[in-house]
This record gives sequence, structure tokens and C-alpha cells, in this order.
Amino acid sequence: MRLTDKIAIVTGAASGFGRGIADAFAAEGAKVVVADIDAARAEATAAAIGNGALSVAADVSKKDDVTRLVETTVNAFGGLDIVVNNAGATHRNQSLMTVSEDEFDRIYAVNVKSIYLMTLAAVPELEKRGGGSIVNTASTAGLRPRPGLTWYNGSKGAVITLTKSMAAELAPKNIRVNAINPVIGETGLLEEFMGTADTAENRARFVAGIPLGRMSKPSDIANAALFLADPASHFITGIAIEVDGGRCI
Repeated sequence: MRLTDKIAIVTGAASGFGRGIADAFAAEGAKVVVADIDAARAEATAAAIGNGALSVAADVSKKDDVTRLVETTVNAFGGLDIVVNNAGATHRNQSLMTVSEDEFDRIYAVNVKSIYLMTLAAVPELEKRGGGSIVNTASTAGLRPRPGLTWYNGSKGAVITLTKSMAAELAPKNIRVNAINPVIGETGLLEEFMGTADTAENRARFVAGIPLGRMSKPSDIANAALFLADPASHFITGIAIEVDGGRCI
């Protein structure tokens, strides 16, 4: 299996893309820490995965929570090889003038500050293992932004830039850093991204801009994350891979 003996943290892993990534990593032999702000759903996800999975309730925007998450992982499994910074937040699709300051602060805390906090906590542990892989969930919104999600778009643009800079700086430590840019997907945040009810007609408007004719699924993102975490991709760092059905062409 591709991740045998590897130890991974996946944030936002109780649902959506994170759940798909956690499932895929476990299926390939990794020990997986299912981290999520929703303790009950994280516990249920870890239980469904079974042996080799552990749930940790954590708000990734808080330093103490992130530090405890990494410490719990190392104490439980003996180290850390892979970090997937997947937890994310958005504002509802709307005018850039009507997003509240609290919403703005939460988006940047969850989408951007969390990567800073996780880097501080996790890099020393990755170094102890001789290196590792960090995968950040960014978005096509950071590459090809559209009206209605301006402040969210900016946060994901930051994730892409951070990924590349982290990759350059951490390469001497044999720590690879890559990002995934999903297109709009079938997750719990779908109505927020669309800014309207989840109906077949409304979905069709968004799918019309995706050449392969559908939204992304958790399995699509999980397959990309698995490739970037796999030691077989050991010479790949600093990329932001578009998993978007051709959306960014």
C-alpha cells in the first residue's frame, strides 16, 4: 500500500473533501488523525475508518488547539509524516460590500492563519522523521476568481502563494509542500458557494463552466492528495494542482 507506516493529520476531516482524504489515506495504510471542530462527527468518522484512526476535536485557528493536535498525534502514533491543511471557511456568495468583519476575520483565520499555526507545530515533528509532505487545500477561486466570493477568493490566493514560498523554504529539510485547487464541489458548503438553493437548475449554471461537465467530488480531491502525500511524488514540491474538470483552462 502507498502510505504504509505513514502518520497523517487531516484537518476538516469529518466531512466533505477532508473525509474523502482521510478515508483514502487509511485505505492505503496510513494512520490517520481525523481533526475537526465538530467533535462528534470527527469521532464518528474515525470510528468508521476503524483501527489506525484517531479523532481530535480542534479549532485550527487557535494556537493551543493546533499544538495539542500535533502533540496528541505524536503521542498516539510516534511521529508525523503528512499534514493536510484542509479545514476551510467561506462567506455566502454575495456582494463584497456586505460581508461582515466577523465573517472576514473567520475566513482568514481558518483558511490562512491555520496554515501558519500548523507549520509552527508540525515542521519540527516532520524534521524528526527526515522530512514529510504538507498538502494545502486551496481553490480554483484563488487562481480564477469570480464575483461574489471576493474575500474568500483572496484567502485561497494566499494559500497558493504560501504553498510555493513554504516549498522553497522547507525543501532543504526534505519537507515537500503542495496545494490542491478544487473546483466547486459536492460538499456541505455548496449552497454557500452558490449563494442560492441547491437545486438541479442552480447546479447546472455552475457546471456549465466546467468542461468535464460536473462538480468535484471528495474522491477526486482525495486522489490528488494521495498522490501528493505518496513518497512516489518525492520530486514534486511547490505545485498547486487544479482538480477542476478543466475549469481553469
